[in-house]
Amino acid sequence: MRGGFRKGVNMSPKKLDQMMKQVGLSVEEMNDVEEVVIKTADAELVFNDASVTIMDAHGSKMYQITGTPVKRPKRELKSEQEHEVSISAEDVEIVMEKAGCGAEEAKATLIETRGDLAEAISRLCENEE
Repeated sequence: MRGGFRKGVNMSPKKLDQMMKQVGLSVEEMNDVEEVVIKTADAELVFNDASVTIMDAHGSKMYQITGTPVKRPKRELKSEQEHEVSISAEDVEIVMEKAGCGAEEAKATLIETRGDLAEAISRLCENEE
C-alpha cells in the first residue's frame, strides 16, 4: 500500500506543530504537577510520578496522564471524612431519639451524611421499614 497512514510517520516535529496550529490544536506539558488523584466509587488512583499533557482543541481541553498509579481503597478515605465532620453528642442523641437506634449507628449515619440531622434520621427510619 502506497501512501496512506504511514505518510506522516517521517514528519518533522516543526512541520507537525505547524499543521496542528492550522487545525486549531495546541499541546502543552504541565511541569509543576506534584500528584494526580482519580476518585472512583470504591477506590482512588494516585499518580505521584505523573506527567500531564494538555491538548486544547477549539476550547475543549483534554488531559493525558502518564505514570504509575497506586490504588488506595475507599476505606482509608472514610477515616479522613470522620475527622472533617465534627458530630456533637447532642446531635447523636437527637438522631437516636427520633430514629430509635443506638449511639454507634446514629453517629455512623451522621458521619455518612456529613452531619445532616434530617438526612440521618430519614435514612435510619427507611432501614427500619
